[in-house]
Amino acid sequence: MTSRIALVTGASQGIGAACARALSEAGHRVALVARNASSLESVAASLPGESLVIPTDVLDPSALEAAFAQVEATWGPVEILVVNAGAAMSATIVKTSDEDWQRMLDLNLTAPFRCLRRALPGMTDAGWGRVVVVASIASKVGGPRIAAYTASKHGVLGLVRTAAMEVARSGVTVNAVCPATSTPR
Repeated sequence: MTSRIALVTGASQGIGAACARALSEAGHRVALVARNASSLESVAASLPGESLVIPTDVLDPSALEAAFAQVEATWGPVEILVVNAGAAMSATIVKTSDEDWQRMLDLNLTAPFRCLRRALPGMTDAGWGRVVVVASIASKVGGPRIAAYTASKHGVLGLVRTAAMEVARSGVTVNAVCPATSTPR
């Protein structure tokens, strides 16, 4: 198996940390991106392979650009991208503020768009790349009290589908996974 260069957003905990671990165990070098530097350091210390800790707020376009640039300067172009950074909020539509709405769109839709826009040229130029965007079951169905979250996740699923079609013949794949929350029984 060929060792690849991976970048994982939201890598400081949960699904992002698990993806980073799986990629590292598979022999890939993994750039860990999230806001919390100490949490990223803990994840990096738990990985068996080479990692790069890059504290970054994905809402900041220049910081996101700098994270990709740091990976490229250190190892080369990103070949595997896991877009996991995200958040949810709960409020009825009438109690969702403009700021809440915009934050969900910025974090769950615009930041993934920027990641794709930044990573895809290098992947298509190389003729190989893998992108996985962690969406949500809310990408497919609505629910009460999550209008902003659901709208942003519906949008990211459309973004993924479009990106997949645009690069379909280039050796690059773009997919989404749509995990659901678990409820105790």
